Amino acid sequence: MIFNSYVYLLLFLPITLIGYLLLQRAPLRVAFGWLVLMSLAFYGWWNPDPSKPWTPFYVLLILGSCVGNYFFGRYLSGHKLTAKGKGILTLGVVANLGFLGYYKYAGFLAGLSQAATGFPHDLPHIVLPLAISFFTFLQIAYLVDAYRGETEEYHFTDYLLFVTFFPHLIAGPLVHHKEMLPQFTKGTCRHRLWTSLSVGLTYLILGLFKKVVIADNAASIANAIFGLAARGDRPLTFLEGWAGALTYAIQLYFDFSGYSDMAIGSARLFGIRFPLNFHSPYKADSMVEFWRRWHMTLSRFLRDYLYIPLGGNRKGKARRYVNLLLTMVLGGIWHGAGFAFLLWGLLHGLYLCVNHAWFAFRKKHGIKALPKPLAIAITFILVLIAWVPFRAGAFEHGTSGSTTQAIQVTKNVFSAMFGLNGFGGWPDKSAYVAKNSHALRACLCILACWLLPNTQQFLRRYSPALDAGSFDDNRMGKRRWWQWRPTPTWFAFTLILLLVTLFQFDKVSEFIYFQF
Repeated sequence: MIFNSYVYLLLFLPITLIGYLLLQRAPLRVAFGWLVLMSLAFYGWWNPDPSKPWTPFYVLLILGSCVGNYFFGRYLSGHKLTAKGKGILTLGVVANLGFLGYYKYAGFLAGLSQAATGFPHDLPHIVLPLAISFFTFLQIAYLVDAYRGETEEYHFTDYLLFVTFFPHLIAGPLVHHKEMLPQFTKGTCRHRLWTSLSVGLTYLILGLFKKVVIADNAASIANAIFGLAARGDRPLTFLEGWAGALTYAIQLYFDFSGYSDMAIGSARLFGIRFPLNFHSPYKADSMVEFWRRWHMTLSRFLRDYLYIPLGGNRKGKARRYVNLLLTMVLGGIWHGAGFAFLLWGLLHGLYLCVNHAWFAFRKKHGIKALPKPLAIAITFILVLIAWVPFRAGAFEHGTSGSTTQAIQVTKNVFSAMFGLNGFGGWPDKSAYVAKNSHALRACLCILACWLLPNTQQFLRRYSPALDAGSFDDNRMGKRRWWQWRPTPTWFAFTLILLLVTLFQFDKVSEFIYFQF
C-alpha cells in the first residue's frame, strides 16, 4: 500500500485513526496492538506478483526479523559492554546483514558469477521484500544501542510498534527508539487532538501535491530521455542530456520530499512527531551541507553506526578521507546492488573528501568562502551529475546484462552532458514549443526549491517535526505572514492544492524509495 492511493487515503488511514481514537480510554497497549495489526496489514497489502494469490510470507518475514532482534536486544541489555555481549552483538549484526544481503545482493552476485564462470546455470529469482533495508538498519541500530546500555526493557508490543509503525515503515525516516517509544508510552495523541489533526492533514495534502502534481509530471520527461539513452536509437543531444538530469533531479526531490511530508503528516494525525528527513537540500552551499539536509536520518545512521565506528576523524587526515569514502560507497551499495549505485556512492564520497580538504585549505590560508549563490550553484551541478548513475540504477535487476545496460545509460547521458555528442538542442523542431514549455516548468521548480520556504518552515509554529528548529534558517524570529495557521484563508489555500492534486490523480505511481 502506498500513500498516494485511494485505498490508503480513503480507507486505511481513516479506519486506523478512528480505531486508535476509540481505544484511547482502553489500556495503552491495547491501542498499541491495534496500530501493530493495522501496520502489518499495511505492509501485507503489497503483493509482488498480483497474478498469484496473496500469501503471508512477507508479513511473517518482518515478524520473524522483529522477534529475533527483540530477543537479541533483551540479551544485550543484560550483558552490555561485556565480551559475551560483544559476541552476541556481532552475531546479531551479521545475521541481519546476511538476511539483507541474501535478498538484496545474491541475485546480483549470481549474475556476475554466471557472466565470469557460467555458474550458476539458472539465476535465482529473488523478490526483494518491501522496506527490508529500512527495517533491518533500524534494528541494527537498536542492537548496537542495547549493547551500549542505551535502551530500556521495552515490552514486545512496544518494540513491534517501533519497527512496524506504518508511516515510516516503507521508506523511512529511519527513526530511533529514543525518539519514538517515549512518545507512544506518554499517550501523545490524547493531547491537543485538533492541532494534530489539522497539522497532519495539511502535511498530507502538501506531500500529495508534491508527488502527484510535480514529481510525476517531471518523471514523464526524465523517463523518456533515460529510456532513449537505454535504447541507444541515437546519441542524446547536449540539451537532452541536461534536461534528463535536471528533470530527474526535480522528480526525485519532490518525490522524496512528498513522501517525507506524507509520512510526517500521517504520524502527526496520531500525535507522533518524526525526525526531519528532508530539509531543502538543493539550498545547500556545500556537499557537507547537502548531506545534512538530504535523507537526514540515513546520514545520521551512516555517521553514528558506520563512519564513527570506522574511526571517523580520530585517526588522522588520511584515515578520515578513507572513512568518508568507504562510508559513502557502502551507503551507495545500500541503495541497491550494482555498478550504478556504487558509482553514485563513490562520487559523493569523493565530493565530501574534496569539500573537507577545501575547508581545511581555506581555513589554513585565510581564504574567504565563495559567494553563497555561486556555492549553491556549484553544489547543485555536482549533485545533478551524480543523479545520472543513480537513475541508471533503475535498469539494474541483478544480472550482468542489466548491469551492462546501466553502464551504457550512464555513459550515454554523460556523453551528452559533457558535450561529447556536440552542443545541439532539441532534435525534433516540431515539438520545440512543447519542449521549451517543459524547460520553463523545470526552471520554475528549481527556483521554487531555492527561493520558497519548505514544509516544516511553512508549519513551523506547530513544531511539525522533532528537530524542526535545528537549522539556522528555521530560527526566523517573528512569525511570518506566509506561515500556516488554521484560518479560512489558509484552509482555502490548502483546499485548492488538494483539488489541483485530485484533478491529476488519475494513476497510482510508486515512490522512488518504495522498494529499497
